[in-house]
Amino acid sequence: ALQNATRLSFDVETTSTDAMQAQLVGLGVAWAVGQAAYIPVAHTKGKQLPWEQVRTALAPFFADPALLKMAHNGKYDLTVCRRHGLPIAGPIHDTLTIAWLLDPASHSLGLKALALQELGMEMTEISELIGSGRKQITIDQAPLDATGAYCADDVDATLQLYDVLWPRLQASGMAAIYTDIELPLLEVLTDMEMAGIRLDTDFLAGMSTELADRLVELEAKLFELVGHEFNQRSTQQLSQVLFDELGFPTNRIKKTSSGRYSTAVSELEKLANADLSDEQQEVIGIIMEQRQLEKLRGTYVDALPSLVNPETGRVHTSFNQTGAVTGRMSSNSPNLQNIPIRTELGRQIRRAFVAKPGWLLLSADYSQVELRILAHVAKEQALIDAFNADLDIHAATAARLFGIDLADVQSAQRGLAKTINFATIYGVSAFGLSSRTEMDPKQAQQFLDQYFETYPAIQDYIGDTLQFAREQGYVQTLLGRKRFFPELMNERLPYNQRQAVERAAINAPIQGTAADIMKMAMEQLHQRLQTAGLQARMLLQVHDELVLEIPPEEQETVVPLICDTMESAYKLNVPLKVDVEIGKNWYEMVDA
Repeated sequence: ALQNATRLSFDVETTSTDAMQAQLVGLGVAWAVGQAAYIPVAHTKGKQLPWEQVRTALAPFFADPALLKMAHNGKYDLTVCRRHGLPIAGPIHDTLTIAWLLDPASHSLGLKALALQELGMEMTEISELIGSGRKQITIDQAPLDATGAYCADDVDATLQLYDVLWPRLQASGMAAIYTDIELPLLEVLTDMEMAGIRLDTDFLAGMSTELADRLVELEAKLFELVGHEFNQRSTQQLSQVLFDELGFPTNRIKKTSSGRYSTAVSELEKLANADLSDEQQEVIGIIMEQRQLEKLRGTYVDALPSLVNPETGRVHTSFNQTGAVTGRMSSNSPNLQNIPIRTELGRQIRRAFVAKPGWLLLSADYSQVELRILAHVAKEQALIDAFNADLDIHAATAARLFGIDLADVQSAQRGLAKTINFATIYGVSAFGLSSRTEMDPKQAQQFLDQYFETYPAIQDYIGDTLQFAREQGYVQTLLGRKRFFPELMNERLPYNQRQAVERAAINAPIQGTAADIMKMAMEQLHQRLQTAGLQARMLLQVHDELVLEIPPEEQETVVPLICDTMESAYKLNVPLKVDVEIGKNWYEMVDA
């Protein structure tokens, strides 16, 4: 049946949701609507075909670039097939990505939900086959006929979804975002995930011990200050100690459902900024440090080693291409975006990510990419000139705001200018600015007014963007990626909700363009490294940064190649600038 097929949708059934450890149990293919087959290769019962025979028979079809291939969440299927010796020639169309582009805020992008919503198909849930909770089995133990029907439905639904969603994407004007940016990225991310990164587990074990010792020390200090021992894990006891015994101020502190004052992190932060006695200041400082250390230890230091793949000895993060409404990616197992970099101790976690023996890690980071995009989209000449002159942008802003020479700008003035530069990208109000600085809302408003006098085109950009969003119900990036805000067309939207949505609408074109540029740079870099026959390879992408692993002898070739690729990924009215650092681990790096 595949001999005359012009397209093929495929889906693997496996023993695990981790694509790097999953064992292939069977493969489903559909070549036309209503025409699908399931090929069992590793069920515990029933007639099977040897995988080697199946692989040999399917290989020519999967290797044919002219055959249109599609899957739902194709990166998973591609990884499993590659690991089992079945390479697939791209491009691989992904109905998940198409559905996400059409509705980036949707929480119903799973195949079953989409099939019901778009095709009216009620499909079997996986839990009906393998159960859930303690009684859950793996799919190789499920009845073969039921698994076959389940998988055949999946590939058939994928084909039908493609037929419904692809014309809709073309009509939306976003086909180019898909074919030029998202479609080629799937194979780049698959390569990155399969490469993984080495982890120094000995370093983490040492760090865990140090944190444990410090936590014991802090607890003893806290009990000494309070005058007795108590169970800090009990929010009730902690609340009693802070508010009843030590007399912490309770104004602006929320109450829990049981009527006690809350000890959530957000409330403790309010206390830390309140007018406190020296003793109270010390107590709250200890509790905040304890919480920070416990989170670091639980989420990263002790958890990361368990993510090392026993076969490869490396950690294989899963990158989520459809991770954020803005177009940016997210990652999990581990979530790289959340590795703390604001504190010295948090930054130390990066030390555990290391190059393989004899190699180096290279970090390439876009410098102030969102501010550069803001200068371009707002056509703000003063900002454009500052970037083109390669000035320190925050110092240049401070000089204009305070009416002084660039050489006379103090670090506090630069800090304030930096806060407001970034606040603008996120559409922050005077109240929002006052909470990030030591200004009261009135001063913050005066400062904002002054900022917009300094950079009038930015205020125009904000006004124009909001007007467009209210009239059209969406905003878009420079490359045409859309983010929808239908609620802005509703004039009855409550004020506080409207403010939050408007902030997102101001930021979406800027953050979304940064995401588009990063994705294009990744694709071009992937291509250029391969074409040049270099061993260097991309491993991680986090925020505006790419991390690669390179052999030292390639450094002189790779560094200029990366800078050129990333800086020329998209042409703005200001230069894109990339900072490159290199080192044996992700923490101790020097300029390359």
